[in-house]
Amino acid sequence: MPYTLEVCVDSTASALAAMQGGAHRLELCADLVIGGTTPSLALLQQVKAETGLPVRALLRPRFGDFCYDRWELAQMVQSAARLVEAGADGIVTGVLTPEGDLDVDALQPIYAAARAAAQRAGRPVACTLHRAFDVCRDPFAALEAARALGLSTILTSGQAPSAPEGAALLKRLVEAAGPELEILVGAGVTPENLPALAAATGARAFHLSGKRVLDSRMTFRREGVPMGLPGFSEFALWQTDAGVIRRARSALDSL
Repeated sequence: MPYTLEVCVDSTASALAAMQGGAHRLELCADLVIGGTTPSLALLQQVKAETGLPVRALLRPRFGDFCYDRWELAQMVQSAARLVEAGADGIVTGVLTPEGDLDVDALQPIYAAARAAAQRAGRPVACTLHRAFDVCRDPFAALEAARALGLSTILTSGQAPSAPEGAALLKRLVEAAGPELEILVGAGVTPENLPALAAATGARAFHLSGKRVLDSRMTFRREGVPMGLPGFSEFALWQTDAGVIRRARSALDSL
């Protein structure tokens, strides 16, 4: 069974760098610096046209927790269909109950909307559970709920700050998932730790962004007027580095 390298990107420039580095597929989002939110349809269509890679679109209406109100859930159902209609090969999402369980009742119509759109388009769609899984109450109950929902992938760090720290649980999850449910290992994955992670977990799919920080092209800079989260410079741009992705792909190819 081959290995899969998925790269998380939030711009066309990053998507092209991931492609040049040898990514097998992309997870596309907006606002990666805050964990990612739903990308625009224009960005999705541009990335598909420019890269030709399989693209799974993140479906996350806002920053913060994964317990959504009825307005947000209605938006997610509509966005799931529109993302697939616009060319997404998959959607990546997750919803939790206030008690920390996977909210199956909320997720069913979201995935159903994506599948219906894919059926109308005459092509398949991959449905992924994202790292809401990592803050759920019982990972094995969530895994079985994901299986019952017919999902193809769970993106997880093993309920730890980074995948290397969650390796023991990741190994158990890979074993519990079996061959039909992909455990996609993400968070803190680097070209250097990929071989050890693969050996320790038995996973066949890995997720990283391979970011580097670029200096803004702005020559005039009005400092001290923040536009977002405190501590983040408006003149630092986060972008995927093709060289990092190339090294990660080489590490996987050598296994």
